[in-house]
Parts: sequence; C-alpha cells; structure tokens
Amino acid sequence: MKIKLFDAEIKIMDVLWKNGDTTAKRIAEILKEQVGWSKTTTYTLIKRCIDKGAIERIEPNFVCHPLVTVEQARELETTELINKMYDGAADQLVASILGWKSLSSEEIKRLKKLVINLE
Repeated sequence: MKIKLFDAEIKIMDVLWKNGDTTAKRIAEILKEQVGWSKTTTYTLIKRCIDKGAIERIEPNFVCHPLVTVEQARELETTELINKMYDGAADQLVASILGWKSLSSEEIKRLKKLVINLE
C-alpha cells in the first residue's frame, strides 16, 4: 500500500503506531500536549488520513485504526528521498549518512550484519 503521508499526517499516524487503536478524542489530547494543536486541527488531519485510506474509523467512539504500518511509511519516504536526492542510488544515501555521522562500534556491527544478509 503506497499512501503519501505529509508531515502533519505522520504525527497522527505516529500516535497510532505507538499506542495502537486510539479514539480521535485521545489523539487530539496527545497532540495538543505534544504540538499544541486544537481539536479541530487534529480532527481535520484524521479525516484526511481516513480519506487517503491510511486510517479506518471504527464506531462507537470514533476509534482510529491504522491501515498503514510504520514500515510501509518509512519505505515510501526512503524511496522518495533516494529518488529525489540520490538519483535512485541507495548506496549514495548510505555513503552520505556514513560520511557525516560517526557510528558506534555496535552500529557498525549491525550495518555489517545487514549487508552480509543482503548478499
């Protein structure tokens, strides 16, 4: 499932990914605390996510259920980034990340294991 989510919509989805099925009212409370959004703003964004097919509304109590996983959203965002900034070359993205971030020996071990498992 490839649904393009914008930054504000990802904030809605993030609440669901972290908490599971959640009422719209509770999502609004959480996002008022985290980012200062009004209930109206949050409900508008929930409606957009429902219209896109990213969230399913379950009654009673307007419970929101995520139809897109965090992995699906990450994959789409990463693919878009690679295509937009690196001409589709994933190795250039990895080289760029490795060039500016010093990695711990544990992170290096995990990366080596990932590469070995790809071969």
